Amino acid sequence: MRYYVSYNHNNPVSNFESLFNDLWSDWGASSSKIPPVDIYETEKAYVVEAELAGYKQDEVQVNVDKHVLRISSDKQSLKDVDGKKSLVRERYFKKFERSFSLPEDIDESAIEGEFSDGVLTVTLPKKDEVLPKTIEVKIK
Repeated sequence: MRYYVSYNHNNPVSNFESLFNDLWSDWGASSSKIPPVDIYETEKAYVVEAELAGYKQDEVQVNVDKHVLRISSDKQSLKDVDGKKSLVRERYFKKFERSFSLPEDIDESAIEGEFSDGVLTVTLPKKDEVLPKTIEVKIK
């Protein structure tokens, strides 16, 4: 599975770029980094961990279609209710979708997911390697 993001924290321009990106991040399009994910590979599987603090299991959809893993939610932040008037609101929820192209060596029928403590873990097992079969060729 190939998905690389790199940051150069020693670049003096990066702080300016970060400020500019933060300023416009919610304007016009949703951020592609919501929710943040970690992807790693083991000997037998690829694992995607998505940070979904504040979400419940039934508020998140996970599916695979045409070798693409999609993680999405339609949860929206609540407006003031029950006579409460928000003074500070730093936590918010918005509709999101993250998509990841899957490599050919994934056994899509055996994909499993677990939702615990605000973290969604999707395990994508690799197919058993098909060992080359030796075929004896008779020469006439």
